[in-house]
Amino acid sequence: MSHAINTKQPASTLQGARLPKWAPYVIAAGSVAAGCGIGLAGGLDSRIQWGLIAAILFVAVTYLLAAKIEGGRQAKDRIATSVVWVAFLLAVIPLVSLIWETVARGIKVLDTYFLTTSMGVLADTDVGGGIYHALIGTLEQVGLATLMAVPVGLLTAIYLVEYGRGKLAKAVTFFVDVMTGIPSIVAGLFILSFWILILGQGYSGFAGAMALAILMMPVVVRSTEEMLKLVPNELREASLALGVPKWRTILKVVLPTSIGGITTGVMLAVARIAGETAPVLLLVWGNPLINTNPFEGPQASLPLYIYQQYANSAGSPAAYDRAWAAALTLIILIMVLNLVARGIARWKAPKTGR
Repeated sequence: MSHAINTKQPASTLQGARLPKWAPYVIAAGSVAAGCGIGLAGGLDSRIQWGLIAAILFVAVTYLLAAKIEGGRQAKDRIATSVVWVAFLLAVIPLVSLIWETVARGIKVLDTYFLTTSMGVLADTDVGGGIYHALIGTLEQVGLATLMAVPVGLLTAIYLVEYGRGKLAKAVTFFVDVMTGIPSIVAGLFILSFWILILGQGYSGFAGAMALAILMMPVVVRSTEEMLKLVPNELREASLALGVPKWRTILKVVLPTSIGGITTGVMLAVARIAGETAPVLLLVWGNPLINTNPFEGPQASLPLYIYQQYANSAGSPAAYDRAWAAALTLIILIMVLNLVARGIARWKAPKTGR
């Protein structure tokens, strides 16, 4: 008589005990509750201290439970993941708090009147007025700085990646690194001494734009250089093998391939200079009236406007509200520019697939 042979393999027993998927959330909730309780019992007034206690408890409890149930190896993985999440929250919470505070305080006076009215002859302590003159100044100064910095930065990056060899390239790289870390006040003092004191030119939006361009150039060079390095050499070699000149290969192959990253880098540089106050304070000087000519006479800008509203407010609630509203406008402006840049980068990026 034939007997059936059982070919089924026994179930694998390599899978050890594991914490349930909902365990981190329960541990986090318990840690927060315990942190708040310890803070209240210990008389700690700062919510930051409560949060730090909760974070320490979360990491410690996660490690102890994982070590007991899952073993030491998995516990180390759990504690690394917990530390990453805690670091992420420590970075996000101040950012969210800043945005929340700016929106809550700036929305009070942010309306069409505020955006289309200048301070004019109003004192900083008076009610009313707006940021139209400062908004025009910021757009013109940042626009001029971008026009000056982006071509120079882009061409410098192309030289370093595609042509740069030897001592000259090393020297250029060294000075770009140095310029990346210079304080904004140094750029402002350089333009002040050269443009205004030596050449005898007056305070103007263009003078401020030159200082902003100095700050912007190294950021554009560094970001563009990294994006150009990511372009595969096979694309360059294929183009050169077809007899295409190198300059045309760069123009038609390399740049279109990296245009998305280059655009993002340019927008990061714009965001870097849009909030600078020191060069503007030294070179643009400020003007409560509308001046649409950046090449003649003092101008206003949003960072300088915010500073003046706080510095000259004498405790006026109206000045504080205008300062917060101007800060919110600056954040919205940078956000819109970034969204536009992302749209352009996606539109101009090379199409993949068939």
